[in-house]
Amino acid sequence: MITPQQFTSLESAICALFGEETRIEETSRISGGDINEAYGLMLTGGKCIFMKSNAKDNLSFFTAEAVGLTAIAQTKAICTPQILGVGTDGERAGYSFLLLEFISGKNRNRNYWEDFARQLSEMHRASTTGLATTGKYGFDCDNYIGRRRQVNTGHDSWISFFRECRLEPQFKDAAQYFDREDWRRIGRFLDHIDEILVEPEYPALLHGDLWSGNVITGNDGGAWLIDPAVYVGHAEADIAMTELFGGFPPAFYDAYKEAMPLQPGYERRRDVYNLYHLLNHLNMFGRMYLPEVKRIVR
Repeated sequence: MITPQQFTSLESAICALFGEETRIEETSRISGGDINEAYGLMLTGGKCIFMKSNAKDNLSFFTAEAVGLTAIAQTKAICTPQILGVGTDGERAGYSFLLLEFISGKNRNRNYWEDFARQLSEMHRASTTGLATTGKYGFDCDNYIGRRRQVNTGHDSWISFFRECRLEPQFKDAAQYFDREDWRRIGRFLDHIDEILVEPEYPALLHGDLWSGNVITGNDGGAWLIDPAVYVGHAEADIAMTELFGGFPPAFYDAYKEAMPLQPGYERRRDVYNLYHLLNHLNMFGRMYLPEVKRIVR
């Protein structure tokens, strides 16, 4: 796995990437996101780059994101912002940062959603050799789903991976929300999950957090992927996530299914895949997500 270039200060990163005479001329705060702060940095000569920052101890957020973007880019199926580097700045109350290509937000191409669907299907069909080194499913390292750690221990079975590395850790962290009867249902649900999920026809690299906020219009007018939580799994888990918070236009789903038909019974499995994300939101944001979690388990 290729790791990003790492710097010991923002100043040294700017000089190493763009020349010793380059300085930050203007910093603009960019809204969006609830985990990191985001900025546009205008450099000497008029070039603009994008920076995310967080507490110094959270550098692993950005190294994991860079590794995920690299894995997607290496499929050569769909675009991601160019990674410039990661690093930390300051001795004590410093910060960590991720530097990326600045996305200008051009107008969308005419067949934006259809092209995106076909590109995503190509990413899902790309080789996953070397991405999950101890099994067919998982990833070479753990990463993050939102601000919470995502366990990617390798498994040879997709069903056991999803049970043990996706649902069980989230249920454990949400223990305070469930009573004895809930746990009886949860236990039965997990014991019988192999009656709902199916093994995929082949392993696929997943974006892992594929909702509309993580698909942006890139500098070529096409759909680009950002903020990944990558791992190797069943492609339909990505498609399920697209439907959780509002969904994409019908043109996207029509084009995706034409390029890569879903296995029979997907509609029943969709809620199980999205249970992972609902549990993660329950653990991050609180009990507003509890009724939907309980509904799916029932």
